[in-house]
Amino acid sequence: MNILRGLFLTNLAIAGLMLLNSCGGVPEDVSSLGGLQAYVKASNAEAGDAFGFAVALSGDGNTLAVGVPSEASSATGIGGNQADNTAASAGAVYVYTRSGTIWTQQAYIKASNTGAGDRFGASVALSSDGNTLAVGAIGEDSSAAGINVSQTDNAAASAGAVYVYARSVTIWTQQAYVKASNAGAGDQFGFSVALSSDGGTLAVGANLESSAAPGVGGNQADNTAPSAGAVYVFTRSGTAWTQQAYIKASNPGVFDLFGFSVALSGDGNALAVGAVFESSSATGIGGSETDNTAADAGAVYVYTRSGVTWTQQAYVKASNTDAADRFGSSVALSGDGNTLAVGAVFESSSATGIGGNEADNAAASAGAVYVFTRSVTTWTQQAYVKASNARATALFGSSVALSGDGNALAVAASLEASAATGVDGNQADNTAADAGAVYVYTRIGAIWTQLAYVKASNTGAGDQFGFSVALSGDGITLAVGATGEDSSATGIGGDQTDNSAAGAGAVYVFVGSSL
Repeated sequence: MNILRGLFLTNLAIAGLMLLNSCGGVPEDVSSLGGLQAYVKASNAEAGDAFGFAVALSGDGNTLAVGVPSEASSATGIGGNQADNTAASAGAVYVYTRSGTIWTQQAYIKASNTGAGDRFGASVALSSDGNTLAVGAIGEDSSAAGINVSQTDNAAASAGAVYVYARSVTIWTQQAYVKASNAGAGDQFGFSVALSSDGGTLAVGANLESSAAPGVGGNQADNTAPSAGAVYVFTRSGTAWTQQAYIKASNPGVFDLFGFSVALSGDGNALAVGAVFESSSATGIGGSETDNTAADAGAVYVYTRSGVTWTQQAYVKASNTDAADRFGSSVALSGDGNTLAVGAVFESSSATGIGGNEADNAAASAGAVYVFTRSVTTWTQQAYVKASNARATALFGSSVALSGDGNALAVAASLEASAATGVDGNQADNTAADAGAVYVYTRIGAIWTQLAYVKASNTGAGDQFGFSVALSGDGITLAVGATGEDSSATGIGGDQTDNSAAGAGAVYVFVGSSL
């Protein structure tokens, strides 16, 4: 999850509640990045909606889901009235499909119990075939617990909910309404979501859940560690969903925000969880979890499933752990679960490129990404990745995505400041504050190199291009959200020069030249 939207949503909830494959040749995706294929806007674009807050792509790149938690219609279900604006920040999700090179909107999706402030669309995930969609609504207020329970209760402000939808041919229907087994006010269940390739395993982060229980299957009724965070795993049999696991950090701590980011392998048997405010000063893999001398350094926890049993496999820290780096701001796993990418948006080295000086702290909040690989059960760091134009406050690593084979990596720096447009423009230009950029890297063997520097086709200051990113399984298709983009255009391919709808937001789809 992008650290900006994460911190925004966390702070919003607190204020509102007052309580708160590692080897191989060059994959198809790296032949070169061909350029912009589509400029995508909401069908009801309006100022302040922040379209592109969350994005997801199917494995083949032909289905795109866009979360817009600030959208304000009070419509419910599929295809309702988009012109209604009586439910501020209720949220919506838009689904687009591609035929050849042509994108069209397939669905406008709302919660079945739409409510103002629910922020439906704060997180989204798609199965590989694009036929299963999971949507988080972190401000949803029902105190119900479990699957398909009562949606009408509003007794637990910002407890959060997740909605699962299924597509048959072109028709979307709601399959499940999912709540935590210990739903509590302010937990923000649905802050992050991930699906396995077949859509049959769902991981949900609730980063403000407050149990002090450690490990898997602990006491859910304990609320002695405010905002420690939790992750819930659900599985589907036929069309029926059940909760399989309740997962906590092995060292839960107050305000660690475990569940801030989540990722699943293709088979659903590996799970990565970011805890951005975890405070150990340990470095590397398997260090001391009990040390709390590096406030908000961040950590990532890797879990594996055998049958129906989940166990922790690794406790992962940066190789240059520092206080406030927020390691775990974003996470991504390859399809086989053997490659892990982790963003640390407030890391402060001024190094550029791959393998630079990690000890340099001359560029506050420049950001970094760390790539780890697994051999059997052993994790090691493979790469330390920085922007080619690293600079202070760019927040490189604010969102990350991996191709299915793990050989392509997309990294966003949502506050990068170049005014360049398109692919591989002038990186040295810093005249468009917070315009944002995305960097694409490729791996051959164990060596990572930068392939492309990607900017919007209509770069503007404050657009935050890269607020969200997604890659198709083959790495050929890249989707980028820019929540601050200001055009009032609607649909596909509209006027990019219009700036009459401040913060309406946009999504850009890029494809490799082989397409």
